[in-house]
This record gives sequence, C-alpha cells and structure tokens, in this order.
Amino acid sequence: MNRCKWAKEEPNITYHDEEWGVPQHDDQKLFEFLILEGAQAGLSWITILKRRKDYQKAFSDFDVEKVSNYSQKQISQLINNESIIRNKLKIHSAINNAKQFLKIQDEFGSFDNYLWSFVNYKPIINKFKNYSDLPASTKISEKLSKDLKKRGFTFVGPTICYALMQAIGMVNDHTSECFLYGK
Repeated sequence: MNRCKWAKEEPNITYHDEEWGVPQHDDQKLFEFLILEGAQAGLSWITILKRRKDYQKAFSDFDVEKVSNYSQKQISQLINNESIIRNKLKIHSAINNAKQFLKIQDEFGSFDNYLWSFVNYKPIINKFKNYSDLPASTKISEKLSKDLKKRGFTFVGPTICYALMQAIGMVNDHTSECFLYGK
C-alpha cells in the first residue's frame, strides 16, 4: 500500500491513514490542531504526535474555555511538564490563542465558520505527484496567517497555517501515488 512519503513509521502512519486531510469541523479538534501545530514549529511532526496524549492531558483535553483561563500556577506547571515541549513562548501562545479563539467563536458563531471561509467552505484538492512538490505555504495560508495575527494570535505564520489547513482537510495534499489520493 502506497502512502505519502512522510508516513513511514508510527504514529505517522495511523495519523496519515485516519486523520490527515480529512475535513474537520469540530471546534475542539480545531483548537487541538491549532495548539499542536504551534508546538510543532521548528520540530518534526512525529515529535508532537508522540506527545499528543500528553498534550491532551496537559491542556485539559483541549477545552478552549479552560485553557483560556489558566492561572499563572497552571502555566508554570506546563513550563515544567517534561512530557510536552517546554518552550515558554509556545506555551504562552497556546493560552493567548485560546483567548483569541473564543473571540472568533463569538464573532463567527464558531471557529469552524471562520477558518473554512478561507476556502469557501470546500476542501482544496491538490494534485501533487511527489511529496517534494508540496508547498510550505500558499497565498491562502498567508492570508489566514495575516488575519489571525491581526486578531492577536501568535505562532500562526504561513507555514504553520498551511500545516493546519492540511491537518484539518482544508487542503488535501495526499500525493497521487498515495492510496488516499482522491478519496
């Protein structure tokens, strides 16, 4: 069975086969991916996937309301939590982004409505033959990044936004050799 070249070992294989590129519309899952993609900045995705359950536990099952209200004591606990990436900027970003996420929910009815508006509520199906052909960012991810930053989000550069778009199925970047291409 041919898969995208990056899915060579677990947990990447299961993630690739079951989640990556599948349209996601649940705000809690969207918040989860926003946190995980921000944590991933400068690291390999497998590093974050291996810690996903630890992130889930550390960030209150990705309950955006709870995360947005974390106290200084809870933030200190995160910074000292060896089971997640202990980058202070990324941790503070997650708390800040939770607060901004709630504002978008209030304005748009859901984060899903806001996010998917950037692709007219339909996934973009790309037709890349090779993994090396996939872009790091696109005009849409640049536009999303700029808007999120304007709204006060951090760790949401164009590359992180494009990875988020791939993860939640706003774009389908399974290569043409992958068994999931076109599904």
